[in-house]
Amino acid sequence: MKVYDHIIVGAGAAGLMATALLSQKGATVLLLEQNKSVGRKILISGGGKCNFTNTDATPSNYKSSNQHFSKSSLARYSPWDFIDLVLKHDIPYYEKKLGQLFCEKSAKDIVEMLVKECRSSGKATIKTGIKVNGIDKEEQFLVSTTAGDFYAHNVVIATGGLSIPSLGANDFGYKIAKKFGHRLIETRPALVPFTLDERTLPEFAELSGVSLEAKISCNNTVFDENILFTHKGLSGPGILQISLHWHPGDEVTINLLPQLNLSEEFQRLKKRNGNITVESFLRKHLPDRLVKKWLDINLQDPSIYIANLTNVELESLAKSLNAWTFIPKGTEGYRKAEVTAGGVSCDQVSSKTMESQIVSGLYFIGEVLDVTGWLGGFNFQWAWASAHAVAQNYSK
Repeated sequence: MKVYDHIIVGAGAAGLMATALLSQKGATVLLLEQNKSVGRKILISGGGKCNFTNTDATPSNYKSSNQHFSKSSLARYSPWDFIDLVLKHDIPYYEKKLGQLFCEKSAKDIVEMLVKECRSSGKATIKTGIKVNGIDKEEQFLVSTTAGDFYAHNVVIATGGLSIPSLGANDFGYKIAKKFGHRLIETRPALVPFTLDERTLPEFAELSGVSLEAKISCNNTVFDENILFTHKGLSGPGILQISLHWHPGDEVTINLLPQLNLSEEFQRLKKRNGNITVESFLRKHLPDRLVKKWLDINLQDPSIYIANLTNVELESLAKSLNAWTFIPKGTEGYRKAEVTAGGVSCDQVSSKTMESQIVSGLYFIGEVLDVTGWLGGFNFQWAWASAHAVAQNYSK
């Protein structure tokens, strides 16, 4: 009976990285993936270009019930360590903005790089199209699959979360964690578009396709990013970012004109040039369709001169644009979510090794844990760093 040093369940970013690093340290590794190919989520990420890390990644870019948990792994495997690996394979890349690094050609480059690293030592076996039905432990771990039973001294759960079920996302990792006594933090879609109702913004679907830079805040967290109106509500990087910090029932505030203090600007115009209309002024700063819709809702006569509006009316209009506050109806769910927030509680997992503190030899890495990064390459960096932590713990 062959007993592997490690069986890794899930061939996404974290699973592939762990397989590569462990096998290069001399461990015999079996990587099991239910899909017919590996790295499917990597391939669609970043519009097919894979935002593979962020040079500014720090623990403050991650949300968890245990906010200190990610510090050790992130400190021991930095974005620059992964960049060195990318350079080793001569993969061209570029910085889009805010430290976000993308493949110049295709996300396939990252998947192929990871597979090459897995195969480099000859110690790793990758099996795809195999579903894991269950995991038990006696002297060793028994991993039951559709292709038979496999045995290992250690098992690494790298199954990801619930986001993008069309790629095979499921709750298997959570079930295994719960089976072995681990506590779960409630999961929810994150980095996901909001849905709105007609009470929030009447006929908002008319604004579908309108985008602009804005300041978005919720629960004392603020992002300056682009937002996009959709047929269902709001999307764009700024909305995805703030969704990580939002819970149902929470208010969201958006400053649609963050570069201007409209209250002060309206008063200045009223004194110096009151013969300009609100509509003509706003069209200089906002998309036409947004101006029209906003004035239809907030001003009876859009063609009225600023000089003819009362201070109360001007203040109300300024607030509606500088501090538009609403409660989203909900989100577009796991189907559109980039990641899953929540997951396996970090309180029962070693922050240095990713090993369960309940079951020796059981590890959790990547998205299955209650560690969720911001949009912009942070979640990939967590995948690389948490996988590295497991490998650093291995000695033959």
